[in-house]
Amino acid sequence: MFGIREELAATLNDIKASGLYKNEREILSPQSAHIRTQQGELLNFCANNYLGLANNPEIIAAARAGLEEYGYGTASVRFICGTQDIHRRLERKIAEYVGMEDAILFPSAFDANGGIFEVLLSKDDAVVSDELNHASIIDGVRLSKAQRFRYKNSDMGQLREQLAAARAQGVGRILIVTDGVFSMDGYFAKLPEICDLAEEFDAMVMVDDSHATGVVGEHGSGTPSRFGVADRVDILSGTLGKALGGASGGYIAGPVELIELLKQRARPYLFSNAVAPAIVAGSLKALDIARDGDHLREQVAANAQLFRSLMASAGFELLPGSHPIIAVMFPGEDGARLAGDIAAKLSELGIYVTAFSYPVVPLGQARIRVQLSAAHSQDDVRTAVSAFVKAREAVTA
Repeated sequence: MFGIREELAATLNDIKASGLYKNEREILSPQSAHIRTQQGELLNFCANNYLGLANNPEIIAAARAGLEEYGYGTASVRFICGTQDIHRRLERKIAEYVGMEDAILFPSAFDANGGIFEVLLSKDDAVVSDELNHASIIDGVRLSKAQRFRYKNSDMGQLREQLAAARAQGVGRILIVTDGVFSMDGYFAKLPEICDLAEEFDAMVMVDDSHATGVVGEHGSGTPSRFGVADRVDILSGTLGKALGGASGGYIAGPVELIELLKQRARPYLFSNAVAPAIVAGSLKALDIARDGDHLREQVAANAQLFRSLMASAGFELLPGSHPIIAVMFPGEDGARLAGDIAAKLSELGIYVTAFSYPVVPLGQARIRVQLSAAHSQDDVRTAVSAFVKAREAVTA
């Protein structure tokens, strides 16, 4: 090991030199719209805490009760002795919430996407994937032996071409997979058009709804509900780590037969400890709050609309949309430096955000991704916009 330390250090230096080094900033408080750090109190605008439930007292109380009743951990994978009654209760509740027959819990949404493709698809099958899908989908597809086709983000013409190419090769099953919401842009997938093409080419549709569940659709049930295609989407993956309390755990929801097969063959499920009982208990309460949380969805939508309106009036370039993910763009050759400098200045002004540049996003499309929460007040939103203006003035003076 000691022989490669210099090589590892050189790789780290290369990452720093390219501007891609990720510094972890320690938070000294629970996750919320207002957080404490070593630099003082900041307004947090970069969490996936869309409904503001990460520090919800009802969820904390439910998790505490689950800890007392079921213990700290299962010390087992599910099929040996790690399945408690609350695990199945949560799986059934997730399935009911998102409109599917059944669901299966994984330690994370990354594991859920990492486990499904090699179970569902063989070398004689094909997967057709949007180019901006989450890294977990990309890695999960790589683990399968299926033939791979990729289409440009939300380009329905190219999706049609790739489906035709797959059918021309005589494949068996075809699975179209897409994010429901693309996390760097805040764009929704074109689910009605995707479902139309799936039916034309006899393909299945899988949607990763991690940034949508709890946030959009009837009672927050996700993008298929939002677009009226819930009965045309075959498989959903999602997370408990964003709007639904922000803890951990992911799931696949779909037909009973698929869920049963995943229990038999999905490696991240078979070889990982069950989700901790306290998280399961808290997630059950989070689902209740999300289902009845139209007022929270109205609040986050109003916050997002206010932020968009004020930022546009201040002359900032935003990607269009309605999701609480809002990309503040800094295009061009100098955009990455400008986005980074403004994000750093915003931190000094009490606003916690993160800048993204190539290769995380396309070259020349640097941005600061702002994420609104129902926990933000409208005064919080106005404070953030005022800070953006001050930071821009300070950096470009």
